[in-house]
Amino acid sequence: MLVTFTTDAYSSITMFGDVGLSMLERMGHSATVPGAILAADVPEALSKLTAAVDADKAQPLVTDNNTEEKEVSVTHRALPLIELLTAAVKEKSDVMWS
Repeated sequence: MLVTFTTDAYSSITMFGDVGLSMLERMGHSATVPGAILAADVPEALSKLTAAVDADKAQPLVTDNNTEEKEVSVTHRALPLIELLTAAVKEKSDVMWS
């Protein structure tokens, strides 16, 4: 499953389902697809997402020395969505996902 976030103020962002649902939860929304945030509610969703990312940054990184794969942090995964939400706030645009 993929989750695609769209707004008239920015290019669409597509994430793998588990990542997209996690971002929705961090924004304070249920993990229901499809869905939308009205323009008036986007600043609050952006604030919650950035607060969750900041809290995640404060957590110590746990790594498994037996694996060569590096996990992509929540901070890096959230960055495109934060940019989309920031553009939506600036343009007073709704945000939808499907």
